[in-house]
Amino acid sequence: IYPSIAPCVLAMVTNGNEILLARNNMFPEGLFSVLAGFVEVSEPAEETVQREVLEEVGVNVKNIKYHGSQPWPFPASLMFGCEGKALTTDINIDPNELEDAQWVSREEMLDVFEGVHPKIKPARTGAIAHFLLENWMADTLN
Repeated sequence: IYPSIAPCVLAMVTNGNEILLARNNMFPEGLFSVLAGFVEVSEPAEETVQREVLEEVGVNVKNIKYHGSQPWPFPASLMFGCEGKALTTDINIDPNELEDAQWVSREEMLDVFEGVHPKIKPARTGAIAHFLLENWMADTLN
């Protein structure tokens, strides 16, 4: 017997010195993270990144790279952490998916990780989103 697993991607989208962060209304107040979405049947993870980012914020991405995975028990997910480079930067939020999305500079992210940013709290420690953001800040993603 094989368990049912729901694969999903976490899409860290960058544009030079900026990263795209978003929040949905189910997040705790102030929490922002990278974009995420479930993989559809017969869809490669790279195409999921492109589709989800376009659907949720209207941004086109290219050069998608895989950086790691993490099992997540709710709802039996396997999350694939990916990075993509923005081809476009105008944000057009799908209000059914997100409450807010914005480009955040590396300098602002220092304030986020120090806990002094006036609006944004970082992704949870231990989550693959936090791993992606930390490594983007340290410029240690290959």
